[in-house]
Amino acid sequence: MAKLYFKYGAMGCSKTAQALITKFNYEERDMKVLFLKPALDTRDGAGVARSRIGLSAPAYPVPKDLDLYAFFCENHADCQVVIVDECQFLTPEQVDQLGDIVLKKNRPVLCFGLATDFTTHLFPGSKRLFEIAESVSEIKSVCRCGAKATVNARFDSEGRVVTSGEQVMLGGNDRYMAMCRKCWLERLEAQRAEKAAGGEKASGEEH
Repeated sequence: MAKLYFKYGAMGCSKTAQALITKFNYEERDMKVLFLKPALDTRDGAGVARSRIGLSAPAYPVPKDLDLYAFFCENHADCQVVIVDECQFLTPEQVDQLGDIVLKKNRPVLCFGLATDFTTHLFPGSKRLFEIAESVSEIKSVCRCGAKATVNARFDSEGRVVTSGEQVMLGGNDRYMAMCRKCWLERLEAQRAEKAAGGEKASGEEH
């Protein structure tokens, strides 16, 4: 029986590399793969999935209004497996449609992506995958301190951790870093202390 798989982790944990390796393994056995990636992720160009270690492959760009079950049935029913990179950017409805491919067409669907955003809250697509996937597994990555990284910390142009803004903002190492929650909270606390000290200094100077 086919399953809906969700393989998640923090940034830099090799999610895309593993998606590409999985694609290669199926194709090496002469199995046809439908490889998908949300269209809004254009960091590597439209319709391209590229890992940090240099692996890449074409991927069909999925717009938010595409019915994935209908798309599969009408155009790719001969594919034996569906693989999705950056699945956190799918809508909950699209995740349900992937589930329909599993249940109604008996095809395995493997989704690779982030669980949470830079504020540590679940992406809507990831939340739905946690709710309905038959198999959920974590791809672990490491913080600079050596602990397991769980937070996708976002930085501003001055290198300060930010905790407000749009949920989706594309970027690489210049904007994001995987951190453990302890280091993330300590970084935020240090920034708050620095800001408070700066405010006290400015207040003293006025007098």
